[in-house]
Amino acid sequence: MSYLLDSNIVTYILKRNAIVDNKFREVRRLKQDVFISCITYYEVKRGLLAINATRQLVDFNKFCQIYKILLIDDLEIIERACEIHVDLQLRGFTIQEQDILIAATAIARGLILVSNDSDLLRVQGINLENWARTES
Repeated sequence: MSYLLDSNIVTYILKRNAIVDNKFREVRRLKQDVFISCITYYEVKRGLLAINATRQLVDFNKFCQIYKILLIDDLEIIERACEIHVDLQLRGFTIQEQDILIAATAIARGLILVSNDSDLLRVQGINLENWARTES
């Protein structure tokens, strides 16, 4: 299995959230591929810069040296994003454009999107996991 981490999950990792950390450690132990989108990079980096989170910026930079950042350099991702946007609109839903692009990246690349964003449940055809939720 291969994973694409949403911005909120990367933030949980940087804040050392115990629940997310345990799942992330398990995924690394199993040597499964982990990626982030360039959109996630943008969202996380701008947020850390805005609050001058020095330690977390250092941790984020190290994180980005280990895990590959996927660029939106493939027309298939944009095509998929357009389809997601129209589908949501036709069903009366809206979600942030950044989330649509991240979801489109996951779908186009065949990755499991890891997110704690309930809006993404509205995206059809996405393989979604929430590592921030405790299993019952």
